[in-house]
Amino acid sequence: MLKTQIRFAFVSLALLLSACGNVTPTPKTMMESTATPDTMMHDTATPDTMMQATATPDAMMHDTATPDAMMHDTATPDAMMHDTATPDAMMHDTATPDAMMHDTATPDAMMALPGWFGAALTDARTGRSFSINDFKGKVVLVETMAVWCTNCLAQQNEIKALHDKLGMQPDFVSISLDIDPNENRDTLKAYLDKTSFDWAYAVAPVDVVREIGSLYTAQFLNPTSTPILIVDRHGVAHPLPFGIKNAADLFKAVDMYLREGV
Repeated sequence: MLKTQIRFAFVSLALLLSACGNVTPTPKTMMESTATPDTMMHDTATPDTMMQATATPDAMMHDTATPDAMMHDTATPDAMMHDTATPDAMMHDTATPDAMMHDTATPDAMMALPGWFGAALTDARTGRSFSINDFKGKVVLVETMAVWCTNCLAQQNEIKALHDKLGMQPDFVSISLDIDPNENRDTLKAYLDKTSFDWAYAVAPVDVVREIGSLYTAQFLNPTSTPILIVDRHGVAHPLPFGIKNAADLFKAVDMYLREGV
């Protein structure tokens, strides 16, 4: 029995020495080398770390477009009102009826533009006072001339032929304005006594001469270029080409405006 106990002791000692000399994981070392619940909590994602590693609701609110962010990133109704043309903006960008009335000339506004239309003129033959505005709604031929100008005489013969072609035309008026500062009503009347021209002749006042030259170029103050302009029914002046115009050309120019509004 004793021998048996001694043999068991040696075996046990041998096993113990063997255990100390080998790297065999003991339960204790296994507990140290393997992940404990605590280390697992550190090594693996815990609920808290998972909340930190993954997108939290707050993080998601920052990382993804929030409703407020979406309101900034996408066009809100207010933004759309600023980015797109509002009715008021469209009223400024497009021509409104009122704006069009200011941008375009109305018949009344056009009649009021040239100041010389209202200037008092004196008919050299009759002494009657008149103005261009007296013939509002009619077609008016205005010629600038001088008594000494032979081209003017030739042009006036063509104007007379125009009157003959038109016949009795109540909506058509011819006016010849003497623009020579050295000529006066008596000079002009003496000239008319030698001719058969029966339309209105008048000496143009200095301010009228100046405005005509300013509006239609200084060439209108050169009688030899036989300047003529046609004032239509709306009061708009249409200068004709310089040089003597024959009756046929004058008829075409006048008839076009006579047909307006008829």
